[in-house]
Amino acid sequence: MPKQKAPAADTGRPRVTITQVAAHAGVSPTTVSHVLSGKRLVAEETQATVHEAIRTLGYRPNHVARSLRTRRSQMIAVVVPDITNTFYSVLTRGLADVVDADGYGTYVCNTDGLPDRETKFFEDILDRGADGIVLAAVDEASVGALGPANMGVPVVSIGERLDHPEVDVVTVDDEVGAYAATTHLLGRGARRVAMISGPSQTGRNRVAGFRRALSQARRRANPSLLVAGDWTRQGGRDAMRSLLALPARRRPDAVFCANDLTAIGAIDALREAGLNVPDDVAVAGFDDVDAATIVHPALTTVVNPAYEIGATAGRLLTRRLRGERDRDRTTVVLPCPLVVRGSA
Repeated sequence: MPKQKAPAADTGRPRVTITQVAAHAGVSPTTVSHVLSGKRLVAEETQATVHEAIRTLGYRPNHVARSLRTRRSQMIAVVVPDITNTFYSVLTRGLADVVDADGYGTYVCNTDGLPDRETKFFEDILDRGADGIVLAAVDEASVGALGPANMGVPVVSIGERLDHPEVDVVTVDDEVGAYAATTHLLGRGARRVAMISGPSQTGRNRVAGFRRALSQARRRANPSLLVAGDWTRQGGRDAMRSLLALPARRRPDAVFCANDLTAIGAIDALREAGLNVPDDVAVAGFDDVDAATIVHPALTTVVNPAYEIGATAGRLLTRRLRGERDRDRTTVVLPCPLVVRGSA
């Protein structure tokens, strides 16, 4: 049987070029480039003609070629500790909605709160040529954030105030928010207020606000009532169980949690123990994620405006990338009011 010839590989339809679009529209390639970039004024009638040619021919911009030409990847990296936390999902949406208007896409790097992973992501981000970075740092001395800033990549820090003259910061006043939540718990008549914090070296301002509220109320900050969580629901459940394991006279009758996932986990543990929230133990959180209104009872919490934080970070980055700002850092502090609901 004669050997059959293999079919020729399908190379697909050739890419349509700007020159072909220009010829179809009856304009110059330069005019097409101006229409695509939006950086030069082009008559509306001419724009309509060019866009019609683009649709007819099926033209798609060659982003790789543009990156080589402009030395811009048109991508913003978002470095967060836990993408499953809806706070960071909403933050990323706020960022994306702003930078998309300037032609930038976003990609997310999840560090699991590990400094080594954070550093590795920064190396990858620089290798891929990201134009900017939004960073929810593991801690305030993050070496990763300082490197990109010194290499000319704009960095915006979320939450922690990184001490670098070229790192912009978007945050809320965590200390004030934590103080308000703890003061509210004390105002309900709580005698023993505990706190489930974040891991060591994170969320220090929230711990400071908790301590200040106790001090102002002339209450001693009992070390056994300050336990560390890990920002997760399971971490909150485990931390609350450890508080319930204390002798009865030392157990808390109110708990301030460093974020909402922790607070929801604490409510889980209280329910498992047959305790009522807020009658037996009142619970307050921090962030005001969507789940705060779904859990029963609805969670008293401090608003951490995730969408606006992301959008503000996007505005700071795009202004730097357009060259509209000098090298001095900008710090934006957004309000974080307490929202009282059923849990406290």
